[in-house]
Amino acid sequence: MSDPILDPLLALIKERGLLDDLQLEEVLQEQSRSGKNISQILSDFQLVDMDTQLQIIAEHLGTSVVNIADMELTPEILRTVPAGTARMYQCVPVAVYGTAVHVALVNPLNPSIIDELGFTVGKEKELQLVVADPNAIEKLIDKYYGEDTEDVSNILAELGADKDMEEEVREAGEDAGSLADLANETPIIRFVNLVLFQAVQDRASDVHFEPFEDEFKIRYRVDGALYEMAPPPKHLALPVISRIKVMANLNISERRVPQDGRISMPIGNRQVDLRVSTLPTAFGESVVLRILDRNSVNLDLENLGLPKEMMSYVDEAIQQPNGIFIVTGPTGSGKTTTLYSCLRKVNTPDSKLLTAEDPVEFDIEGIMQVAINEAVGMTFGKALRSFLRQDPDVIMLGEMRDLETAQIAIQASLTGHLVLSTLHTNDAPGAVTRLVDMGVEPFLISSTLSAVLAQRLVRTVCKKCRTPFEPTENQLSLLNLSPHDIGDKVFYYGRGCSTCNDTGYKGRKGIYELLKVTDTIRNLINERAPTIVVRQKAMEMGMVSLREDGLRGIFDGVTTIEEVVKYT
Repeated sequence: MSDPILDPLLALIKERGLLDDLQLEEVLQEQSRSGKNISQILSDFQLVDMDTQLQIIAEHLGTSVVNIADMELTPEILRTVPAGTARMYQCVPVAVYGTAVHVALVNPLNPSIIDELGFTVGKEKELQLVVADPNAIEKLIDKYYGEDTEDVSNILAELGADKDMEEEVREAGEDAGSLADLANETPIIRFVNLVLFQAVQDRASDVHFEPFEDEFKIRYRVDGALYEMAPPPKHLALPVISRIKVMANLNISERRVPQDGRISMPIGNRQVDLRVSTLPTAFGESVVLRILDRNSVNLDLENLGLPKEMMSYVDEAIQQPNGIFIVTGPTGSGKTTTLYSCLRKVNTPDSKLLTAEDPVEFDIEGIMQVAINEAVGMTFGKALRSFLRQDPDVIMLGEMRDLETAQIAIQASLTGHLVLSTLHTNDAPGAVTRLVDMGVEPFLISSTLSAVLAQRLVRTVCKKCRTPFEPTENQLSLLNLSPHDIGDKVFYYGRGCSTCNDTGYKGRKGIYELLKVTDTIRNLINERAPTIVVRQKAMEMGMVSLREDGLRGIFDGVTTIEEVVKYT
């Protein structure tokens, strides 16, 4: 059984003996199934009612429970916490006594929220926590802070007009102490928090902070395309980037070498992980944040949208006791998500799973994940060799980079382990040639490889503004189709609306190509047949190419001709 002491509320309730082990397990299973919060599940299952929960939390925090259901909040109270902060940290101020502000939080047991809030609200006020019904808090946030969008442009106007800030940045120069002070100024904290909040709301996967000679750009990547936001004044580059480095525990005064770090912070009512990478450029440091939002990534194999027949073959391949299963595609094509979904599928209590990744993207319960760190000599080869002494059943290898890694992976497969890994190739048959090019003996490939899945991510048409249209002959010729081929099939595109930020696209889906390594294909591998021959044979035997799977997406009205042509 997984350790139920992960959730602080459950830990408190268990301490008081209000639940037995069976009920605890039931609550945890429901949480992993439905994704609801623990508090909601406890009251839905009538195990511990809301009043008791609030009382327990208040006793633990040494504070009191407040009934805020019918509270009217005055402008004086509301002013103490800015709208963006209230929405980001899911909190609401309920009373002000002199310099003390009483604040109720949806998640009062998260200590990092309280520290951050103290910073954001400012040094001159003293925060006091009170406990209230989370549903009532959410209602008050919607009621008082719903429309009052503290947007980026408001804060930018404030910061742009702040002449002292410009002076401070000039004076701070290289001094680490002054930079740290700048990074902890309330407007800078609010600005950075708001940019991150907005990025998570817009489902961005990355945020880029880029200083140039005369400007400072901030761009988001949503569904694979980059969008620029209103650029902040140039002098904010230093304090904003210092703020991010402070949050990621990086060295502020070191601006000559790249640094990597992680931030875990509450945004809205969930915890979001950010991977931070800094790069020294001619005009200051460029910083990229990769947003790893567990809520937005569904790691169920069934949800990847694989065609039925492919799905059952992949399922079969990863349930084998040994063999190598490879996922291939360019960077950002969702390979890691597919591998994680496969791991989740085979992650049962009776098997041991080990992964070597550079870097670890998501922490998955029940799997030993090892971060590769070339700088200290922790290479893929080294990790893999020690894996075999750890008695695993399944090994996931972030990437087969070189002959050494490929050979150890094959060794692992031959000694009865299932190995999952990725390669950078254009299509599924190309993976075979790539391994031969690395120097792996063909007979070893043919005896261990069980399947290769190639994939791409294409943007999906926004459901709100989806519009049918007649494709031109030019568009059809890009797909090698004639008007005769398409018959009465309907094509769609997105007109652009507020839901999709006028892009016409919302979300992405995978298109796939699966090479099943059958006896015929094994013979071709042993004969060192070129990719094109392997490919033709696989197509004869029913392999659906990436392009064909893309056409399925177009005919189902899910994606557009442009997207499929771009990625296949």
